Amino acid sequence: MLTPETLPAVQAALAKADVDGWLLYDFRGINPISQALLRAEGLASRRMFAWIPRNGTPVAITHAIEPGSWAHWPATWDRRVYASWKSLESEISSLVRGKKAAMEYSPGDAVPVVDRVPAGVIEMVRAAGATVVTSANLVTRFFAVWTQAQLESHRRAAEIIARIAKEAFARAGASVRSGTPLAEHELMRWIQHEFTAGGLSTDHGPNVSASENGANPHYEPSPEAPRVLRAGDCVLIDLWAVEPGGIYADQTWMASIGAPSPKVQQVWNVVRDARDAAISLLRERVASGEAVRGAEADDAARRVIDRAGYGAAFTHRTGHSIDARALHGSGPNLDNLETREERVLIPGVGFSIEPGIYLAGEFGVRTEVNAYIGERELIITPKEIQRKMIVV
Repeated sequence: MLTPETLPAVQAALAKADVDGWLLYDFRGINPISQALLRAEGLASRRMFAWIPRNGTPVAITHAIEPGSWAHWPATWDRRVYASWKSLESEISSLVRGKKAAMEYSPGDAVPVVDRVPAGVIEMVRAAGATVVTSANLVTRFFAVWTQAQLESHRRAAEIIARIAKEAFARAGASVRSGTPLAEHELMRWIQHEFTAGGLSTDHGPNVSASENGANPHYEPSPEAPRVLRAGDCVLIDLWAVEPGGIYADQTWMASIGAPSPKVQQVWNVVRDARDAAISLLRERVASGEAVRGAEADDAARRVIDRAGYGAAFTHRTGHSIDARALHGSGPNLDNLETREERVLIPGVGFSIEPGIYLAGEFGVRTEVNAYIGERELIITPKEIQRKMIVV
């Protein structure tokens, strides 16, 4: 959040990025990055801007009828009021003419998660005399980096989730052996109960997918279309949860009820090796202090799956950002498929690593762990990651 205490760090980052300032924009909540940094009160029904200069005092530009949105704006900082579009454009021009301004914009929509400002606003700012550049790396630095307390919260949640996943598989196997097998949604509800008992919460899910349902990466079990777990099923459990005020942990585990088929076992080996290839690349780069981008980690995992002949069945990015505001955060993703993730994975950011292979009508296999970039260390959660297909 932008405060007098954090302003020096923001301005130092602006100087390092060689920009004259950061122009934050929002309208009706379309830019969550601006909203969070400015601690905006409610959704602005009129356009709002804030200019954070490389040197000097920040300036808010607010509509005459909406001063309440700026309740957290320090009294010592400048605030300018507009009513007409002419006065708005004049104020913007007075601040940015001849300057290089960072905005939530991504050339060619390469990184959609930071491409928040409409093209028309970008045109208006350029017409005011500014050179607009992407704020993508600033967003990573000030929106996606975890605190030490958040890292510890994430690690606690990760261990609880890993335990619950293993217990869920054991419960599924026992139900089949007893002759009263659970349905996917019933196991899902049991996991939800265990989250609550462990002091965790989740926004929805988890995902329990049996065999053919696992071939849909975003499948959700439902009592309206119950699928009973059976001997021979390949079962995927994707589960995510968080401590109050913490950082989400997000994992996917795989098991077979009874011995897995040779094909399931082979696909599991490929997916596991793809995950480990991404981890190896990241670990090597982080330890050496060499820059590494999310796209490179995605490429490392994808090469393994491509070589095995399953490239067309790996239909999503290798991993997503996780930050304090969202499970799917605004920091760098591990992605060179869906988007062109150009941002460097800097110390303090966290993300998932989750390659998968999805064979329609048969089964899906995914393994998911989380990672955090330390100063010279890659931290993987949970402590013990899945190495072999679990057989129950």
